[in-house]
Amino acid sequence: MAHDPLRVPAKDLLPMEAEIEHRRLADEVAEHDRRYHQEDAPTISDAEYDALRRRLDEIEAAFPHLRARVTQAVGAAPSGKFAKVRHSVPMLSLGNVFSVEEAEEFVARVRRFLDWPADRELAITAEPKIDGLSLSLRYENRRLVSAATRGDGAEGEDVTANVRAVLASTGIPDVLPADAPTIAEVRGEIYLSHADFQAINARQAEIGGKIFANPRNAAAGSLRQIDPKVTASRPLRFFAYAWGEMGTMPSMTQTGMVEAFARWGFPVNPLMKRCADVAALIEHYRLIERERPIIGYDIDGVVYKVDDLALQGRLGFVARAPRWAVAHKFAAEKAITRLNAIDIQVGRTGALTPVAKLEPITVGGVVVSNATLHNPDEIARLDVRVGDFVVVQRAGDVIPQVVEVVQDRPRGVEPYAFPTICPCPLKTPVIREETSSGAEGAVRRCSGEFACPHQRMEHLRHFVSRRAFDIEGLGEKQIAFFFECPVEALRIREPADIFTLEARNDAQNLQKIENFEGFGKTSVSNLFAAINARRTIALERFIFALGIRHVGETTAKLLARAAGEWPAFEAMARRIAADETEAIAELQAIDQIGPSVTEALGEFFGRTDAVAMVDRLVAQLVILPAEKPRGESPVTGKTVVFTGSLERMTRDEAKARAESLGAKVAGSVSKKTDLVVAGPGAGSKLDKATELGVKVISEDEWLALIAPAAGPDTAGG
Repeated sequence: MAHDPLRVPAKDLLPMEAEIEHRRLADEVAEHDRRYHQEDAPTISDAEYDALRRRLDEIEAAFPHLRARVTQAVGAAPSGKFAKVRHSVPMLSLGNVFSVEEAEEFVARVRRFLDWPADRELAITAEPKIDGLSLSLRYENRRLVSAATRGDGAEGEDVTANVRAVLASTGIPDVLPADAPTIAEVRGEIYLSHADFQAINARQAEIGGKIFANPRNAAAGSLRQIDPKVTASRPLRFFAYAWGEMGTMPSMTQTGMVEAFARWGFPVNPLMKRCADVAALIEHYRLIERERPIIGYDIDGVVYKVDDLALQGRLGFVARAPRWAVAHKFAAEKAITRLNAIDIQVGRTGALTPVAKLEPITVGGVVVSNATLHNPDEIARLDVRVGDFVVVQRAGDVIPQVVEVVQDRPRGVEPYAFPTICPCPLKTPVIREETSSGAEGAVRRCSGEFACPHQRMEHLRHFVSRRAFDIEGLGEKQIAFFFECPVEALRIREPADIFTLEARNDAQNLQKIENFEGFGKTSVSNLFAAINARRTIALERFIFALGIRHVGETTAKLLARAAGEWPAFEAMARRIAADETEAIAELQAIDQIGPSVTEALGEFFGRTDAVAMVDRLVAQLVILPAEKPRGESPVTGKTVVFTGSLERMTRDEAKARAESLGAKVAGSVSKKTDLVVAGPGAGSKLDKATELGVKVISEDEWLALIAPAAGPDTAGG
C-alpha cells in the first residue's frame, strides 16, 4: 500500500513526492511573503506561515537539491513606495522549532557543529519574539542618518522620515552617547501595544478608514505611510535586540550588546534572559508562554541565541538563517468545517494538486478557506468526500491541512474520483510517474508539457516571480491577461515575449494595451520601464528563472558560481544533455549537486523546444557573470575538497568557513580541484589527488592559510 507523504517524515518521502510537495509549498510561501511584507495584508496566520516554512526546511534537509528560492529568501522585495536602502549587513530571518524536543535538538546541533563537550557550559539567551516590523537604524558620528525596513533581507525601504516622526513614542534616540561607536546599526522591532491597537481601530471606524486585522498589520501600515504626519499620529513602540554594521563592538556577548543598547537609550525587552543550560532555556520559554496573555503586546514565540559572539562567528549562517539562533514558536490550533469542493491545480511541471475548498472558518483570528490535499493517495487515505466535515489543523507539517474526516457528522455520498484527463483545453492524459526505485509515485502529471497552457502560464509566473526576474507590475493577474489577450499580437506565451511586448504594442495598429480595462498610459509606461530594467540580470537569477526541475535558488547559485558566465553554463548543460561523462562528473563533484540536478539539466537542454525558447530569451538580455564573494581571501575562487578526519573543527564548520571565504567546496577530487585538505584516515580522495597532482595540505596548514581572512564574524546579531 502506498505510504502517505503528508504524514511520514520528509526523509521517508519518495523523491517525486518530495519534489511536488516542495514546489507547491515554495509557491505558497512566495505569495504569502508578498502579501505580508509588501501589502501588510497577510491572509494566513504566523503559525500557518511558520509551519509552511518548517515543512520546507524538513524537505530540503532530506533532499538538499530542492533548496528553493523561498527558503533562501527573507521577507519580500521592497514595495516601490519608498526609496530603497541596501543593508550593509544582510537582515536575515530565523529558523523555527515547535517543541521542547526540537529546542533541545537545536542546542545539541550547535554543540555537534562546534564539537562542544556536553559538560562545558554553552550559554544561550532567550527573549520574546515580537510580532511586529523589523527595522534597522543607522547612526553615523552617533547621529541617526537612516532607518530602513528589512525588505528582502538585502535591500529595504527608506522610512527615515517616518521614524523621525515617532522618536518620542518609540524611544529611539536621535543621538547616541559618547561611548557608542561612530558607526552603529541598531536593529529591532516596531510594534503596537494591544491597547494602542484597539484605540487606532476605534478612530479608524469613526472616520470610515481601514480597520486593521491585527497589531502587526497596524504597526507596519503605520510606519509605511507616504505622509509622515499619519505615522506621527500612531503610538508606535520599539525594542532593540540586534545589530548590523558596528565600528567597534561594545561587547563580545549577545547579552552585553543588548545591555549596551539600553545604555545608549534604546528600549530593550525586560524578559530577555541568559540561560546556562537547556533546562533553564525551556523554563524561561514556559514563563514567557504563561506571561503571554498579560504582557500587552503580541509575541509568537521565544528566540534563542548563542550568547558568545565568537561562537556565533564560528557557527555562521545556513540558507536564510543563522546556525546560532532559532525561534521556538507557540503551539497553534484546530477547527472543524465543511469541505465544499475539491479543485485541481496544474503546476509548471504538470503536477496535478488537489485543493480542498472549505467553508470559511475563523481559527485564532485567521480565516481559513483552502487546504492542500497533496495527491490522490492522501484523498484515499482520508476517504475524504465533498460534503464531509473535516478537521483542519493550523500547525504541523503543512498548513492549512485536512487532518481527518469527522465520522459522527453527515458524510458525503460519492468517493472522490481523481481526474485521468488534465483540466487544460488540450484534455491530455494524466500519467502516474514512477519513482527512482521503480515504484508508482503519488503524483499525477499532465503529459502535455509546454503544450499544456496551465504549465506554460505557471512557467511564466515563476519567471517573473520575486526571486527570479522580479518584474514589478507583471503579477499573476497580468500574466493571465497577456496569456489570453484578445489581441493576439500582444500575447505573452514564453519569457522572450515579455521583452518584445513594448515593440509589439507600438507596432500593431489595433487596440493597444492602454485601452484595455485596468490599464492606462501611466501603468503601461511603468510596466515597460520595469521590464526594461530587468534586461540585465544576474546569472544565478537567470538560471533559477528558467524553471528547470530540481533547480531552486541555492542550486542556481551553485551552478552559476561553478560556471562563472552564461556561455560556460550553457556549454556545460549542452554537454550534459549529450551525455558526456566528463561533464556529468565535473558537475556532480560540486558539493550539494547530485544526480537529480544533473538529469534535470540534461533533460531540459536536451529538448529542442526548450533550447529554442532559451535562445530567443538570451537574445533579449545581458546576463551578468556570477557574483564574486565580497573581499578576497587566499582561497577565493578555488575548489577545495576536505577528506579524512578533522581534529580542530567539524567537517560542517570547515565547509561553512571555506564557502564564507569564497571557496567552492566539492565532494570529490577532479582535475579542476585546486586544494585537498587531508586529515587522518584520508583514503581514496587523497589517492586521487596524488594521481592528478593536486596540492594536498593538512588541517593545520589550512587554518594557517585562511587565518588572515577568517576572524570571527560578529556583525548582524
